[in-house]
Amino acid sequence: MKVDHFEQQKLLDLAAEDVALTQLAHRRRTLPEVAAVEAAEESERERSADVVRAETEAKDLTREVRRLESDVDTVRQRAARDQQRLDSGSATPKEMTGLQHEMESLARRQADLEDQELELMERLETAESALASAQQAVQEAREARERAEQRRDDALADIADGTARHETARAAIAEGISAPLLSLYDRIRAQTGSTGAAMLQARACQGCRIELNGRELAAVRNADPHEVVRCENCGRILVRTAESGL
Repeated sequence: MKVDHFEQQKLLDLAAEDVALTQLAHRRRTLPEVAAVEAAEESERERSADVVRAETEAKDLTREVRRLESDVDTVRQRAARDQQRLDSGSATPKEMTGLQHEMESLARRQADLEDQELELMERLETAESALASAQQAVQEAREARERAEQRRDDALADIADGTARHETARAAIAEGISAPLLSLYDRIRAQTGSTGAAMLQARACQGCRIELNGRELAAVRNADPHEVVRCENCGRILVRTAESGL
């Protein structure tokens, strides 16, 4: 294939845009801000789980406190009825003795229940404090996740802007390249995963960074200036310039 030497040099500008686009695509795939968001989301999930556990413990203890309060109230009501009957004077001596014994038993039962209630209330206070701390932690984790998402979105927007600029520039350059040469370039680009052409500089291909051997160098040196020559190592189109060292 023969193409005007100056048109071939436009491939270097095209390759520069492709390098930039490849770098932007790699940056998007490996964006640390994306990993930071994932880490922040995991932290928020863990803090949320802590809140659920703390809420469950606080609710369980609250139910236990209410149960004990109900038991204490039941004992107090029973003791009040016994005292009322004693005070009425309607009970027989034997019944009075039984009532007094029952009231003593009720008093001990009430004291025991109140001790249990006090212990549970202390545990509930600790659990509620832990719940408040867990809720604060999840709020902080949520705010950290939102900040990480903003940084990620800003980085992605920057990449999108850069990609759009380089795609526009590439399209403008491609318009000045003939269809056969552009087709060959794009085919090679798909094979290499980066660019389809590279400068021959100081007798080395700048695509694969390998210096041409004597035979290869002689072939390029003797080729027509408008002949499209390729690197035998990487297959890229070799663009000759004053820096080629021929």
